[in-house]
Amino acid sequence: MSEALGDNLKLLCSHYRSIAEVCRKLAINRAQFNKYLSGQSRPTAYNLKRICDFFGVEDYELLLPPEQFARLLGARTPGLGAGKRVDPLIELLKPLREQSGDLRRYCGYYFEYSNCMSVPGYVLLSLVHLWEEEDGAFLFERQERQERSASADVQAEDWVRCRYLGAAFQLQDRLFLMDYESLTLNEMSQTILIPSYKSRITRLNGLKTGVSSGDRRNPACTRVVWEYLGTEINRISAYRQVRLYRPDDARIDDDVRQRLDVGPLKNGLFEIE
Repeated sequence: MSEALGDNLKLLCSHYRSIAEVCRKLAINRAQFNKYLSGQSRPTAYNLKRICDFFGVEDYELLLPPEQFARLLGARTPGLGAGKRVDPLIELLKPLREQSGDLRRYCGYYFEYSNCMSVPGYVLLSLVHLWEEEDGAFLFERQERQERSASADVQAEDWVRCRYLGAAFQLQDRLFLMDYESLTLNEMSQTILIPSYKSRITRLNGLKTGVSSGDRRNPACTRVVWEYLGTEINRISAYRQVRLYRPDDARIDDDVRQRLDVGPLKNGLFEIE
C-alpha cells in the first residue's frame, strides 16, 4: 500500500518543476516527503489531507494501483508515444535530486583553499558560487587562476584561468559536489564537504579529488576548506584574490593552514602514480 502511495505521489509531482517545489508549497520537510515517495512511511492523517487538497485528489485514490491511478489522471504510460525521449543522464541523476537534502542555507559565495595539485607546496585560493535554480536543483561555479611564472610583474596573458561548473547534493551527512572544467572540457573533479551544524556557517572542511594540469595529468587528492563570504559580495574584489599563495603568506591564516595539513602526506597532497 505504501509502495502504491509512493508511486502515485511521484506521478503527481511529475506535473511540477521539482519535488523541492512541491515540498515548499506544501510546507512539508523534504526528507520526510522523500520517505513517502520511497514507501518507507505513510503520511499522518493531517498531512495526507494537505497533500490530497494540494493535488486535488481523494485519499482513497492515492492508494489505488499505480496503473489505475495513472488512467484516472489521464496520464500516458511512459515510453508509449510520450513524445521526446528523456535524456538518460537526467534520469540517472533524478534519484539523487529526489534524495538530496535542502542546501539553501549553504547558498552564497565562498573562498576555497586547497593544496594546489599542479604546483605542490602552494595553496590555491578559488572563488565558488553556489545557488538554487527555479526547479530546485543546486548548481555551483568555481573560478581559478594561476600564474604561468613566478614573476612579480604578472601580465594578463600570464594567467591560466579555469571555470568549473557543477551540481551539489546533500546525502546523509555529507555535501557532494561534482563539476567539470567548462573552458577546455578536459577534466572533472569531486568535492566532499562536512556540513556545518552551527547556526552560522563560517568554514567547511572536506576533500577534493581531481587531476594536476601537468603533462602526466596525475590523479590527486587534497584537503579543502570553504570560507563563507555571504550571499552578496564584490565579485571583482574577491576575484582579484584568486591565485596561488605560499603557505606562509599572510593571506593564509593559521586556521586554514592547520585544516589543510594532512600530516605525513607531502605538501598536503596525495598523488596516485
